[in-house]
Amino acid sequence: MTAESSFPDALLQLQERLHRAHAEHRVLLAALPWSVEPMKGWARGERYSHRGDVPDSPGWSDEQKATVDRMWAEIRELSIKVVDHPHWKSVSADALVESRMRLKRQARPAEAVEASETVEAA
Repeated sequence: MTAESSFPDALLQLQERLHRAHAEHRVLLAALPWSVEPMKGWARGERYSHRGDVPDSPGWSDEQKATVDRMWAEIRELSIKVVDHPHWKSVSADALVESRMRLKRQARPAEAVEASETVEAA
């Protein structure tokens, strides 16, 4: 355990990897076409679009689909490792949620904290 936390280093590292995996997944999804399958777009007002005109989507390539699937599998695996870590057996049920939230805040990578502060300031 580190001096500034009550969490084992391995758990902190797992949670940081989970934060990073989520961030990488969000970046990838933002860069992909809006529809997994090819789909025709529409004009504003035609389907209540709040974004204006929506262009046609070419859909995702097989490689893009495989990458998203691989990333989701990594996120699930890391989530399971964090939740099943032996440390949680030493935390009382009353304190579990607060402790879990503290872990998430404490293990957040520096660039993720800066990005969230930028979003909150906007």
